[in-house]
Amino acid sequence: MTEKTNLTKMLSELDAIATWFETQGDVDIEEGLVKIKEGADLIKKSKKRLAEVENTFEEIKKQINED
Repeated sequence: MTEKTNLTKMLSELDAIATWFETQGDVDIEEGLVKIKEGADLIKKSKKRLAEVENTFEEIKKQINED
């Protein structure tokens, strides 16, 4: 992953997966499994990106407090 992952985009994709499940009458097991795997991958990437963002905020906070 060379460019930064867009957290907003990932959250939107997770929302789309949740909506898909909510709007299905009878969920196709195979398609549902694919959606669950996609969701799990998005959650993993989102957690990593959130940690990166938190680290950046901490670095900025340290820079502001240096004097």
